[in-house]
Amino acid sequence: MTLLDVSIVNVAIPSIRTGLHATQSDVQWVLSGYALAFGLTLVPAGRYGDARGRRNVFIAGLALFTVASAAAGLAQHATWLVAARLVQGGAAGVLNPQVVALIQQLFPPAERGRPFGLMGATVGISTAIGPLLGGLLIQFAGAQEGWRWVFYVNVPVGIAAVVLGWRLIPPRPKERRRRESLDPVGVALLGAGVLLVLLPLVQEQQWPGQEKWLLLIAAAVVLAGFVGWERRHARHREPVVDLGLFQLRSYALGALIGLLYFAGFTAIFFVYTLYLQSGLGYSALLAGLAVTPFALGSAVAATVGGRVVNRFGRPLVAVGLALVVTGLAGIAGAVSLVPGHAAPLATAAPLLLAGLGSGLVIAPNQAITLSEVPPRMGGSAGAMMQVCQRIGSAVGIAVVGSVFFADLAATGGHWSQAFRVALIVAIGLVLVALAAALTDVFSGRRTTRQRTPDVHRPPGAHPFEPVPDRRRRP
Repeated sequence: MTLLDVSIVNVAIPSIRTGLHATQSDVQWVLSGYALAFGLTLVPAGRYGDARGRRNVFIAGLALFTVASAAAGLAQHATWLVAARLVQGGAAGVLNPQVVALIQQLFPPAERGRPFGLMGATVGISTAIGPLLGGLLIQFAGAQEGWRWVFYVNVPVGIAAVVLGWRLIPPRPKERRRRESLDPVGVALLGAGVLLVLLPLVQEQQWPGQEKWLLLIAAAVVLAGFVGWERRHARHREPVVDLGLFQLRSYALGALIGLLYFAGFTAIFFVYTLYLQSGLGYSALLAGLAVTPFALGSAVAATVGGRVVNRFGRPLVAVGLALVVTGLAGIAGAVSLVPGHAAPLATAAPLLLAGLGSGLVIAPNQAITLSEVPPRMGGSAGAMMQVCQRIGSAVGIAVVGSVFFADLAATGGHWSQAFRVALIVAIGLVLVALAAALTDVFSGRRTTRQRTPDVHRPPGAHPFEPVPDRRRRP
């Protein structure tokens, strides 16, 4: 539900504008306010779940998300809807890190591939199927009030999930039920830094002028203060984010790959939906159907990728990224050859290929990135990774969207060309992610060749602890 609501609202925008007489600024906040609140609550919620127990935090976030969805569907004016979306996004940020942390907690490293594969399939399907489901709901309920069902559909699912979550998710082990520091100063500094990064990105189209980019300089200053505070705080108490995580090559490069991939991956659906609905005049339902091949490919490949990631490792992610690049290039070629109303048919095969590649990226990359993270840090580590993904999505939509609208204005409304140019930028972002994956692959091989076979890490040892040298003899 939480990831579905990132993309499902895109096709509902015309219906929302008609039903609530919303302005362009209102519409922008309906879209970006959710993403902003989502990104802000991820890390503190992940840390809180690590410290106080993940089941209760997950269920609380799920219940709040369900109530906020009902409130959004009942909205009588645009301000009401924007407020409900902010609460909805915050609740999504509360419950998402608990999922990653529970996988870390409940499964040993060798068995995490399959649950991460199922989670990756969920990410791929929910992100890509959102426009189709939104289109179906609007087609069923009508253009005037159909947008309300985009939010109402969450209510019965949320109620069922709360009941099942309470019954099926194990409570926190009794031996771990001790009070831990929540590092409120670190939470505040990180939240302010993430806000200063995301705000100019999500509002890029609505804030004219270049002054907004000064917020990124302020963000750098605040985040530098956060790093300094965390290093100091870690000497005495548990920090909100253990910066030692970024000394692990698997975690640092995995987070970078996630940021870059989501920058290209999310932006594609943003500009493709605009191209189909505004450029070609497609209905919300037909626009949603056009991206179904990607969703199907992603679902199948994510399930398979989760099962084989332990065997192939990061090379599997590199192969997935290469398939995504090939698929996106095929979409650009198809739109160039068939620029009219038949374009979605021409793009079906390359969209399927890109979806297959995406399924080999999201779940395997997540499993590898978190493979060396101890379970007690699963919530904050997974949340930090998702923050990178949310920042990547915001960067991608801002950059690719700016290029798309600039080319559209320069060509006097040539939608096909603007979409092709935007695709080229998205391909560039995915290529950088591919370069990061290949860096990890080749550096990992060098490390493997250099490692002495007689040096072992004891089973269950903390990955940040030094490795004992068993070659020593008394």
